Amino acid sequence: MHIEAGVVQGAKMVLSYATAVSVVGVGVKLAYESIQESGVVSLLLKSMVSILVVFMCFEVLPHYPVGVSEVHLILGTTLLLVFGVAPTMVGLSLGLLLQGVTVAQFDLPQYGINVTTLLASMLILHYATQKIIPSGIAYKDISYTQMLKMSLVWEGAIVSWVAFWALYGQGFGVENLSEIASFGSAYMLVVLLEPFIDMAVLAGVKAFYKSDKCSMLFDKRLTNCRA
Repeated sequence: MHIEAGVVQGAKMVLSYATAVSVVGVGVKLAYESIQESGVVSLLLKSMVSILVVFMCFEVLPHYPVGVSEVHLILGTTLLLVFGVAPTMVGLSLGLLLQGVTVAQFDLPQYGINVTTLLASMLILHYATQKIIPSGIAYKDISYTQMLKMSLVWEGAIVSWVAFWALYGQGFGVENLSEIASFGSAYMLVVLLEPFIDMAVLAGVKAFYKSDKCSMLFDKRLTNCRA
């Protein structure tokens, strides 16, 4: 989902700064709500693990340039289910920034674009999940069908945002449309893999986490734990 350098240029970059500020602002609000619910230490711990996971997804797991962007397995649905939306948004934004500062400085000019793509897609997934999974069901007990729906929302949102930036920056030329289509086709293949990873993680939670007490490392909804 890293948009290629030069796809959006010049004055058009201003929009990416505005959208980045907007989604980060929503993330700050959700972080405040998370602190009220679980405490600042819990938010910090979950956020630090999320940052590490995101950085590993970008740098350790395979990633391939296709069309206007790169195909990554970011595990956004996994992070949301395990840590909750606020720590996940912190992890996505700071994990992306850490990658840019340490090993991919050429991506820093596009940071506003890329962080918007990630955080806006996570917000879409967060609100869609509230519709997909009934309130009384713990995340560890969701079905494969529900997991697949979440993956489709997450990956579909990322592809849609990348397509938006490409069209905004380069227009509706045949070559640009072809590159967008190539990226979208390749990225949606991740949908076939991600639900299996998520279901394996949730199976591990069911097998090894038996306590009915909440842990500072997990989102309360993961097990519907008690404070």
